[in-house]
Amino acid sequence: MQIILLSAMAGVVGMGVGGIIAALVGKTSPRAMCWMLSFAGGVMISIVGFELIPEGIELGGMGISILGLVLGIVLVALLNWILDKVTIKNGHNSLDAHITEVGINHQNEFVGNPSLLRSGVLMLLAIALHNLPEGIAIGAAGAHDLWMGRILAITIALHCIPEGMAIASPLIGGGMKKVKAVTLTALSGAPTILGGIIGMWFGGISDVALALALTGAGGAMLYVVFSEVLPQSSIITKSRFTTYAALGGIIVGLLITSLH
Repeated sequence: MQIILLSAMAGVVGMGVGGIIAALVGKTSPRAMCWMLSFAGGVMISIVGFELIPEGIELGGMGISILGLVLGIVLVALLNWILDKVTIKNGHNSLDAHITEVGINHQNEFVGNPSLLRSGVLMLLAIALHNLPEGIAIGAAGAHDLWMGRILAITIALHCIPEGMAIASPLIGGGMKKVKAVTLTALSGAPTILGGIIGMWFGGISDVALALALTGAGGAMLYVVFSEVLPQSSIITKSRFTTYAALGGIIVGLLITSLH
């Protein structure tokens, strides 16, 4: 039950808090959101590199761990390819799933704009699907070590807050009522709960299965950070501070893992 609650906190609460911030603040600085995402991405890199992968190697060996990483990367890459096929037809790209500068900067200028509303809905669906492997990571890690599951849940919640802001802004800017936009944004984090259940169940089969779950979720998280979060943040901010934020996150993540 604790693992399910941790998954809900990371996804539903994290996304919901982001939605509430977007509804209350209105116009949000894309630079601040990019820095938050980059920092959270750095912490995720650190947790994967210093916790998930070493645990996977210890439980299943190097070969199983590499297989898990590859499977996680391939599955998310395939998911993104499918999303691209759908979203490009609608004039968008799934790479815009985490941050869209137009949606953030011009929320008040495009009230009632159907295109902006459609953009928000597409982002909601894309991020909802991306939250599944993050939930698997929490479930698998928590089944093996509750402390590790808690740290992952906090890290993923930090990652979800700016994502929730990025979803709610275009939804509200497109004319959706704030309460409904915040509710849908929070619900987009629900797949983390399903992922937590899957990770907990699969990881409980055997040590090899647990190693695959940990490293597979780690590979999926690394793909999202390196393929989407960091490149988008750099493009939008046009600043090296994004890199510094990510490196700071890696250092903080290392400090967190050293406490274990």
